[in-house]
Amino acid sequence: MLRVTLAAALAAVLLPVSAAQADTAHPSSPGTPPTASAPVLTDEHGRTLTLRGWNVEDKGNRGDAALSAITERHFRDLRAKGFDFARLLIFWDDLEPSPGRYSRAYLNKIERVLDWADRYDIHVVLDAHQDVFGPAFGHRGIPEWATRTDGLPFQRHPEDWFAEYFEPAVQRAFTHLYEDEDLRQAQARMWKVVADRFAHHPAVLGYDVINEPMGELREGEDLPTAARRIEREQLTPMYNRVADAIRTEDRDAWLFVEPTPIVGEGVPTGLGRVDDRKVVYAPHFYNTAMEAGADYDPSAGWVETYEAAVTEYPRTYKVPVVVGEWGPLNNSLPNMGPFYRDAMASLGRYSSGWAGYVWCYGGGYCAVDEKGAFRTNKEATAEPYAEAVAGTVRSSAFDAAAGVYRLTYDAARRGSHATVISLPSRGWRVGVEGGRARVRSDGPGRVVVTAVPGSRVTVTVTRG
Repeated sequence: MLRVTLAAALAAVLLPVSAAQADTAHPSSPGTPPTASAPVLTDEHGRTLTLRGWNVEDKGNRGDAALSAITERHFRDLRAKGFDFARLLIFWDDLEPSPGRYSRAYLNKIERVLDWADRYDIHVVLDAHQDVFGPAFGHRGIPEWATRTDGLPFQRHPEDWFAEYFEPAVQRAFTHLYEDEDLRQAQARMWKVVADRFAHHPAVLGYDVINEPMGELREGEDLPTAARRIEREQLTPMYNRVADAIRTEDRDAWLFVEPTPIVGEGVPTGLGRVDDRKVVYAPHFYNTAMEAGADYDPSAGWVETYEAAVTEYPRTYKVPVVVGEWGPLNNSLPNMGPFYRDAMASLGRYSSGWAGYVWCYGGGYCAVDEKGAFRTNKEATAEPYAEAVAGTVRSSAFDAAAGVYRLTYDAARRGSHATVISLPSRGWRVGVEGGRARVRSDGPGRVVVTAVPGSRVTVTVTRG
């Protein structure tokens, strides 16, 4: 995901923005959850959820071969390493290859993947993914029939694909998607089809409306100004339209809404209110310099700047946060160990979860190698955590240096009484105090804690 052009476009304007945001950052101990008043994700039993997982994708295969690179192994291995979440990439161009003709075969393929996820108790968010809009520009996402460029030019950038977002034809295509009534309706109908098919699938937690949305810059605008305008004037109405469409078929799933990728450089979003009771703010967590091959610089304050910027929207609109993508391309540089420690601590301070990029078997961004072993430094993403808490969380923290996770909560007085703790591997001891709590195994890598309703419970997980 090289984003060299994005870095260049932001360089002239980000320094004052980043400095100002860094001043507003307030330190917190690693692993401290959002404040007690902050909204949290919940499941159908009312338990507080924490999502830890990875993106799962097949960008290379289409048509009859669509999603064939995803196998049951993906979900079995995710669960074996302690993860409970997958952000599954789906593509509008595969779902609706021509206007109004939806592929039943593609829906069946999605369902097969969801069945695997359900088998291993993995929550899934269906992500309507686009890269550089779609196949009209050599990528995946929005169908060619829904791509309108007004004849503006487009040039490929093989060494920096993200630069293609700044080509005039691509930018105009986004404007038409947001503004043309027939395309608005087509997007809403597409989501109604997805929600109608999967509303009752037990693996489906929610829907991510569009991946990394971009738009058209106006003459004289710098990138942060354009991003805030696009988010405010085009993305916010789009999310409300799609929310209305989804709710005709699915009343219970969470709706994930993304800002533009500019938030990754510490630029607060311009998104407005999405009028839905189950909205999740779902930014991505990428640094342009690191995406271009640079090592992490702990002294630059990027993680702190990002955290300060990304927490403004959920604080204003009272919604939970799940980071939909994160993780650098080159994990073996000297400072990547500190990066993962800093990133995991930061994500634990403000988010209800995250999906790393990407769960695959090999090199590049892959989380694991061909044999399924974590690639360098990525083992830091696997740590004990509370998947589901039956009650009110009072504190939750993992001390990576000591190898100790501690959760304190007030057990629910009604509903489910099962709190689920995820363990990333063997060799962890689980102890409980208070509420006459009991612990039982729930298969490899998970234990269930039950306690007297209304009691204060502390769960301690130690390595070794």
